[in-house]
Amino acid sequence: MQPINDNTKMKSVKKRFITTILSLCLLLMSAHNMVAQEKGTFTAGNKTFLLNGEPFIVKAAELHYPRIPSAYWEHRLKMCKALGMNTVCLYVFWNIHEQKEDEFDFTGNNDLAAFIELAQKNGLYVIVRPGPYVCAEWEMGGLPWWLLKKKDIRLRENDPYFLERVRLFEQEVGKQIGHLTIDKGGPIIMVQVENEYGSYGEDKEYISAVRDIVRESGFDKVTLFQCDWSSNFTLNALDDLVWTMNFGTGANIDNQFKLLGELRPNSPQMCSEFWSGWFDKWGGNHETRGSKEMVDGLREMLDRGISFSLYMTHGGTSWGRWAGANSPGFAPDVTSYDYDAPINEAGQATEKFWELRKMMANYMDGKKMPKVPSELPIIEIPAIRFTEVAPLFENLPTAKQSVDIKSMEEFDQGWGSILYRTLTPEVTTKSVLNVLNAHDYAQVFVNGTLIGTIDRRNNEKSLLLPPLKKGDQLDILVEAMGRINFGRAIKDFKGITDKVEILYHTENGSELTVNLKDWKVFNIDDEYSTMKNRHYETLTDQKVPGCYRATFNLKKVGDTFLNLETWGKGQVYVNGYPIGRFWQIGPQQTLYMPGCWLKKGENEIIVFDIVGPQETVVEGLKKPIIDKLALATPKTHRKEGESLNLQGESPVKVGQFAQGNSWQQVDFDSPTTGRYLCLEAGSSHSNREYACIAELYLLDAKGVRLSREPWTVAYCDSEEVVAGNRAADKIFDLQESTYWSSAKKAPFPHQIVLDLGSEQTITALQYLPRMEDGAPHSIKDFKIYIKSTPFNF
Repeated sequence: MQPINDNTKMKSVKKRFITTILSLCLLLMSAHNMVAQEKGTFTAGNKTFLLNGEPFIVKAAELHYPRIPSAYWEHRLKMCKALGMNTVCLYVFWNIHEQKEDEFDFTGNNDLAAFIELAQKNGLYVIVRPGPYVCAEWEMGGLPWWLLKKKDIRLRENDPYFLERVRLFEQEVGKQIGHLTIDKGGPIIMVQVENEYGSYGEDKEYISAVRDIVRESGFDKVTLFQCDWSSNFTLNALDDLVWTMNFGTGANIDNQFKLLGELRPNSPQMCSEFWSGWFDKWGGNHETRGSKEMVDGLREMLDRGISFSLYMTHGGTSWGRWAGANSPGFAPDVTSYDYDAPINEAGQATEKFWELRKMMANYMDGKKMPKVPSELPIIEIPAIRFTEVAPLFENLPTAKQSVDIKSMEEFDQGWGSILYRTLTPEVTTKSVLNVLNAHDYAQVFVNGTLIGTIDRRNNEKSLLLPPLKKGDQLDILVEAMGRINFGRAIKDFKGITDKVEILYHTENGSELTVNLKDWKVFNIDDEYSTMKNRHYETLTDQKVPGCYRATFNLKKVGDTFLNLETWGKGQVYVNGYPIGRFWQIGPQQTLYMPGCWLKKGENEIIVFDIVGPQETVVEGLKKPIIDKLALATPKTHRKEGESLNLQGESPVKVGQFAQGNSWQQVDFDSPTTGRYLCLEAGSSHSNREYACIAELYLLDAKGVRLSREPWTVAYCDSEEVVAGNRAADKIFDLQESTYWSSAKKAPFPHQIVLDLGSEQTITALQYLPRMEDGAPHSIKDFKIYIKSTPFNF
């Protein structure tokens, strides 16, 4: 080969340079033309949505980017596409993006714009639901905990400070994704204003303020909508927004859109949340919903040109601290957000997936269904045995001093656990410790010995103490679980929120109450850095509260499910990733471990157990265990041997409910005062030994619905808690798709007794049967009793 001279080299370089410049210019011109062509419109037309002027049915899949490892985003989007979906719907969780005030994070797994761009790359439009409140069984419904440092804040209202913070957040969302609306060539076709506000209150002024903030944040040229239930959407409906309905599988679709059709006969119809399954709570049965009802409901909507978003198409995982809790009462959600969805927690196709895909193939306008992506690899991990422990009480942070009890938030702590320590007075007899109120799971120690636990789920507030010497050390270790994400109770402070008292009798029989003061407080956050940097020692047979650490080696990586059945209660961290909460009571016994967060070679696992394990071993399984309760049966509202005695009681109302769906109201002949209400069902319209109620309300002297926050179930003769979660507290859980059901073969009559929390004047009862078509097992004959004193048993 002959050498090339310098002139030849120069000519060759110059030619390549010119060619490159021309190529870049052509690419830029092409990109400019592409953007111009992609700009479009999406509007509400006459009984249909219009995409670029043409009729368009939204077939949306709901999934949440923070609940999916970013490495798996595209896989999950392709799975949704393979179901025949043309859109994805997502919440924006304020509190994961602004974990500290004024510190915004839209990177990594929080990269909202990247997720939306991936959706567009895969041919999917996007519906964005930026809150500020989202519910979603997520910590505090998506609101940041630090809002509670302003104790008098009014959440989701026209509170100036709250709206100021909402504006700052929504403006940041606009900076991230405002350029991705359809009018600018992006995939965003709709943006939601607030979320199901009719279940919270009636305040059009507040909804209008949020609407204006959303518009001003970069969403002024995109279709805005608000969602609610068919029974309450008119409470806050704004004239200039699209109205959509939320309901679940089996619902009577005619009923769901009846009022909307009367008020806006030419409006497009959309079910913005068609619930494919349901979420799980600690101590309750795993929730499932039938695939036939889901598929039939979607088919009916498609045949009638009704748009939908399937909630959830893929649920994912509420990593680390992010699972919320439901209300009334306190029902913390498990880590898994599998939701019994068509695509399971690990991104695998379920039976629901294949049945749905088969049906959706008939609604592709002649196009072929996209290919289903391959499943990600699943591995087993042999038993990992732990060798190190950092006992909790030997690794406490520096104490803070406080005369009075204060909540976590008052110590600038958002999550984790908190230890309150003080010295006791001398009490020579047994006494009662009142903890008002422990949010959420408290363990009480005297001189290092565990005395008992106080569980907020069960409305527990006290326990018995042994005789005390003056100066005995009293420790109360409180673990905060998820903040309530639904209803008025979202203003959910953690730690001990009021006071701690000791009640006892003196030798002469008088009762004394001592309000304990002078506390040492230890704030134990749940950050990985805190867990990693504790002082670890060699593990012996001692099983104590603390951090347990081990390493394990892998030759290959893949998804797996970490089995925590032998552990107590706490959180797990793998290679620095917070995998989620565990609790021995179930139903979830494994934690989903994404393979993208594992590595070949050495991996680290830390288990922070606030109770202490039975055995310090973890293994990785190929299949999850999310349906195994450690309890014999879930707790019911009837003590063993208890039976309601209504002899001598006079009902305030006797009658019959009508057959069919929708709310019914029973007006009393005159106002009646009492604290305890008994509803007795004498028969059902189905002529079978079943009775069901979806929701109950009571009206006060002014005809206004009473707050149900203080309500508790004092008694229920029969509840279906074995084959499903149909306990009596479902009648006031603010969820129309859940319901109380009597147990199989339990004979009529059935009685539910409610403790309203205080004396109330009642003028009427409102009753909602099940929302499914035909209102299955709705009550026919009824009697209503009201008393100021408890009923007799």
